[in-house]
Amino acid sequence: MSKLVLSNITKSFGAFEAVKDFSLELQKGEFVSLLGPSGCGKTTTLRMIAGFMPPTSGTIELDGQTISTPSGVVPPEKRRMSMIFQSYAIWPNMTVGENVGFGLQVRKLAGAEIDRRVDRILDVVQMRGLRGRYPAELSGGQQQRVALARAIVVEPEVLLLDEPLSNLDANLREEMRFEIRRLHDEFKITTVYVTHDQSEAMVTSDRIVVMNKGRIEQVDAPHVLYGRPKSRFVAGFIGRTNFLAGRRQGSDVLFEGFSAATSLLEGANGTGELLYSLRPQAIGLAAQKPNGGALAVEAEIAGRSYLGEYWDYQARPLGAAKPLRVSTGPNTVFEIGSRVWLEIDPAAMVRVE
Repeated sequence: MSKLVLSNITKSFGAFEAVKDFSLELQKGEFVSLLGPSGCGKTTTLRMIAGFMPPTSGTIELDGQTISTPSGVVPPEKRRMSMIFQSYAIWPNMTVGENVGFGLQVRKLAGAEIDRRVDRILDVVQMRGLRGRYPAELSGGQQQRVALARAIVVEPEVLLLDEPLSNLDANLREEMRFEIRRLHDEFKITTVYVTHDQSEAMVTSDRIVVMNKGRIEQVDAPHVLYGRPKSRFVAGFIGRTNFLAGRRQGSDVLFEGFSAATSLLEGANGTGELLYSLRPQAIGLAAQKPNGGALAVEAEIAGRSYLGEYWDYQARPLGAAKPLRVSTGPNTVFEIGSRVWLEIDPAAMVRVE
């Protein structure tokens, strides 16, 4: 039996449909992220899971029991769920230990048991030594750890996180991504995580739900989403990519600046425009024409950016108006205006709609 099931969920505000016919099943212990741009419906979906609002149509089930329908909603406090908000929502007048133990006090656990569980979870999030401090005395990352500890200590059936790292600086965000995943691996709580940051979703998730305009575009493991996107939106939203528009002519597909045999390309049997996604790091860059089965395309370096770990080149195939983005290692250096050869593996070209 699935742990959490959303069946054909729609949420309307007047004539506007914020979420449209959304269906998703989560297995016990799974970590799923809702990923998409602002306004795509991901937070509205999370709020319906939490019980803060009813769906306009559809149902939500937890462990086989219906908890949300248009006519009735089990209140949030009776759903056996914990939620972490963007603002952390920790109480400024309580110490770290009091914040973390508050949910256990509400459940009327014995004082000794509360202390034991609070100490254990503070050890897990590496905050035991700060138990007596108040939130104003903590950094943003420490406050986030308190919020995580408070949510986990009550042993919820489902953990909900609404853009919990958006208030942190870049380095701390990166650290906390791994911390959230580490805590999930330790406690195995079924988790729904809302974010617009693809890196957060890629690092933390077992599966990612990419949303656009209230609908699901694709649900897959992070590496599948990146390597085999099904739509132009997913290909462009998950990482950087080149979009190559081509048209079939005989046994070839003609792109701007080069062509490829239809036998080498997936989905090349259609008519009209054929659109492919090609990741920048899937393109080789060399001074000499490459040998082998890859497509060799002569090009000119039109621009470049050095980003420490790699070079980001703009390489324009001869005769083309638009350059391709190409990522290479830091030691592959070409000057602007240089003639180069692009090495394109047709298998890395993914047909998208």
